[in-house]
Amino acid sequence: MAVEWKGVFPAVTTKLKDDGSLDHDAIKAGLHRLIENGVSGVVMMGMVGENAQLTPEEKRTVLKLAVETVDGRVPVISGLAETNTAAAVQFAKDAEALGVRGLMVFPGLTYKSESRETIAFYKTIAKASKLEILLYNNPRGYGVDLTPDVVAALLEEPTITAIKEESYDTTRVTDLLSRFEGRLNVVCGVDDLVLESVALGAKCWVSGMANAVPKASVELIDLAVAGNFEAARKLYRVLIELFHLDTHVKLVQYIKLAENITAGYPEHVKAPRLKLEGEERKKVVAIVEKTMTDLQALAR
Repeated sequence: MAVEWKGVFPAVTTKLKDDGSLDHDAIKAGLHRLIENGVSGVVMMGMVGENAQLTPEEKRTVLKLAVETVDGRVPVISGLAETNTAAAVQFAKDAEALGVRGLMVFPGLTYKSESRETIAFYKTIAKASKLEILLYNNPRGYGVDLTPDVVAALLEEPTITAIKEESYDTTRVTDLLSRFEGRLNVVCGVDDLVLESVALGAKCWVSGMANAVPKASVELIDLAVAGNFEAARKLYRVLIELFHLDTHVKLVQYIKLAENITAGYPEHVKAPRLKLEGEERKKVVAIVEKTMTDLQALAR
């Protein structure tokens, strides 16, 4: 069944115990909460899910838990973040066997490939399984830019159906849709550019802070896609300071702390990341608490 790239697909946090091991119960509870609040799909083990810090066994355990917990209610998408093509191909095959519906594929980690290498990498992964592929374009984070010309070559593979656009350049949304609309789904990958991206034609959003505020995030994109920008702008302005935290190098810690405050899930992270402390922690707590207060006021 094809993935319908519409609505909010949270980049789900990987809940951990204090010793860094997987917290199975919290992972399951978090998925139930997201689905109950109306998300359209879940992306396991993206950057927010600390993919690169998980062991191969942990990655496959997370996927097994997700597929079993979600039980077909929404598509389960897995991040694929590996350092070499052979490992990426094996992961794609394993993810397909575990029952996920698609892959959000990072460029090869630790190496800034040029266009010929990038195209070969993604095409090889596309051929390794029947899963739909969401390209992950984050040149700031990984040094590889999936330009429209690179994307044109990649679309020779029929399973490549979407791109998570995180170049922080909203003109890319228009450039991609003007060339590939009907063939490629352009997905917003930056929380504080979601309203702008929807205005330009995006209908799907892979969101980090939707972990903390799933209901408001679903409402926001629904309002925008429906063309109710007046109401969407009011809600967006309430959420924007929280969404700005999604663009920081410590987005994982910020999102996990926000999720801890709003839903009670553990904020533990995989080393070398450390939990927030001091003034930085106080600042994030203040932003989250103010956002929740303002959301309640807006709902009255």
